[in-house]
Amino acid sequence: MIIVAVDGSPAANAALDWAADDAVRMHEPLRIVHVLERLPYQIRMYPIADWPDPLRPAAEKIIQEAVARVRNRQPTLEVKTDIVEGAPAPAIQETGAEATQIVLGTRGLGGFAGALLGSVSTYVAEHAHCPVVAARPGQHTAHGEVVVGVDDSDTSRPALAYAFEQAKLRGARLRAVHAWQLPIHLYAPGIPYDLDDIQARMSQMVRDAVAGLRERYPEVTVVEDVRTAHPVDALCQASDAADLVVVGSHGRGAVGSLLLGSVSRGVLHHARSAVAVVRSSRAAASGRSHE
Repeated sequence: MIIVAVDGSPAANAALDWAADDAVRMHEPLRIVHVLERLPYQIRMYPIADWPDPLRPAAEKIIQEAVARVRNRQPTLEVKTDIVEGAPAPAIQETGAEATQIVLGTRGLGGFAGALLGSVSTYVAEHAHCPVVAARPGQHTAHGEVVVGVDDSDTSRPALAYAFEQAKLRGARLRAVHAWQLPIHLYAPGIPYDLDDIQARMSQMVRDAVAGLRERYPEVTVVEDVRTAHPVDALCQASDAADLVVVGSHGRGAVGSLLLGSVSRGVLHHARSAVAVVRSSRAAASGRSHE
């Protein structure tokens, strides 16, 4: 089941459209969730019999409008709805405990181009056990390309598998991006290094990483893209012509606080396309043991 969180905003509507389309591609039902947060208003913390609930009707209207939007877009899709109460970020994470995928909107803070991702989206991406997609409003053009970040760690393997599946479902090509930078000490005079040799080794690493999945998904055209750049810069550049950017995240930090890696967080904040964060099975297992 794919879960999408809605609040009636343009960002949430973008997530709703993205989730509905992906649910049809994946042959999964869609569950639309709205979180009713009472704490800021201090309303009905101590309910009184026969008093009307001023927040519930608004929540129900948001759900009804979301269902109508999905029905208009994907008439045959199986849709379920839920209104849950609590703080939005942990409520969405808990609701998605058994989800195949969680889809959220993004919300820019401030007036600059590299807008910050909403705190709810960041929290859920940090803690959820399934892939989390952050969809952006205004992304209407289909480019026919899925981008995935690749390195030689275990973190990128689940992300690669997810990206290949998404490319197959969309009939899109897959761009496997690996970005590398020279260590600072290599710029010191008198220390020899061979850029061509480094580039060749990085290219071979990407070929090795995608080899098994190429065989499993022969219908997917793969572009191996090795760049000399910071990984966040390279992936955000590639996002300009992508329908989706996929990044892995290993999760790290103290008990009860599994933080995104710097690359996945940077891409979430600054990519121009939808972004999927796919955590490694080891990180997900660690997260469950700490909750």
